[in-house]
Amino acid sequence: MTYSRVFSPEELAKQRETLTDVSIRIADIEEEKKQVMESFKEKLKPLQTERNEAIENLRSKSKTVTEECFKFLFEEDNMVGFYNREGNLVSSRPAFPNEMQKSIFMEIRKTGTNNN
Repeated sequence: MTYSRVFSPEELAKQRETLTDVSIRIADIEEEKKQVMESFKEKLKPLQTERNEAIENLRSKSKTVTEECFKFLFEEDNMVGFYNREGNLVSSRPAFPNEMQKSIFMEIRKTGTNNN
């Protein structure tokens, strides 16, 4: 038969002491675990950032870079092109009206003659 036996005052005190000792050991281990986990998080953080960048680069099949580019105005086509140091066209767009320089020489170039 199974039943509940009541503890004596000495047994009850022993149970309380056991609970206190175990609780202290658990708290110590959890604190140690917290410190170790923080250390692992610090080690993982740069690797996760690098992985996320690699995933994004693969997804977009390109990489975002910031570098010096040179702007060229193609007046005949009313276009502006941006070229990197290697001479590769990285971007182009229609020229804004304020980027176009109108002059008498431009008109001569269009017609090829001094006569209108």
